[in-house]
Amino acid sequence: MIDRRLRVLQAIARHGTVTAAAEVCRMTPSAASHQMQGLARELGLVLLEPEGRGVRLTAAARTLLVHGETLSAQWERARAELDAHREGDVGGTLHFCGFSTAAAAVVPQAMEQLRRDHPALRLSLRETEPARSFDLLAAGETDIAVVVATASIPPVSDPAFDQRALYDEPLDLLVGPRHPLVGRDDVGLSDLAGDPWICAAPGRAYHQLVTLACSSAGFAPDIAHYADEWDTGAALVSRGFGVVLVPRLVDVPGRHDTHRLRIRTPPVPIRRVIAAVRAGSQHQPSIAAGLDALRRACSALSDLLESP
Repeated sequence: MIDRRLRVLQAIARHGTVTAAAEVCRMTPSAASHQMQGLARELGLVLLEPEGRGVRLTAAARTLLVHGETLSAQWERARAELDAHREGDVGGTLHFCGFSTAAAAVVPQAMEQLRRDHPALRLSLRETEPARSFDLLAAGETDIAVVVATASIPPVSDPAFDQRALYDEPLDLLVGPRHPLVGRDDVGLSDLAGDPWICAAPGRAYHQLVTLACSSAGFAPDIAHYADEWDTGAALVSRGFGVVLVPRLVDVPGRHDTHRLRIRTPPVPIRRVIAAVRAGSQHQPSIAAGLDALRRACSALSDLLESP
């Protein structure tokens, strides 16, 4: 019931180019451009202006976006009220998406609880990077995103989404068996300023997390190797090729000879895991049940997340 062209305009606002917006909206750049031209003609206003390799939204386009976000949130609230007229248990399909271990730590547990409580509810999970999760939310292709808070996701103030913190997860150090810090209790992140580092590829959420943590400790990491899988990183660490920051809830493959060190000297790096939904949708029965199941799954993590 909401003009689909508003979704394209929202994607252009988030990504800065028609080409990138077309990709997340699953259409060709020419189709996205045609839709924007048609919308501009109907309104009798200029919506986009060229700026470098991208486009700039005009003041009129930003005004339209504000009203579009209000309409979208109101429609989500309307769906929630309409659901109240349906009889029986919570049904339909609830789509989760999330980033790697952040999703793995809580989403399957929440889905298991939902399956017990609401057997008529169909469930699905898709693993995605945080920024992509918000594209899926905006497009209506997922309902709840469980992601790590990074600079690549929309700010909490973005009216298109409702974001809530689930838990804060400390990051530990993974070092090789002969590393000089093995056995020390007062380890700080700055103690490894001179070590070679193993990190995810640039642009990925974990790369942002590591570089920010090291910057907070007063140094830029010397990234010697890039690995997106924990198994690869642990294999390199065990052979003395570098060190890794690993989230507390990640199970490091036991076949690699590594030592996990908890950082006790401030600053102690953490990653914040959040749940995000489309604004107004949090009151829909299936989404509300999903958020409640996530909260319960997170409450069981408190002992694991505490640093002794």
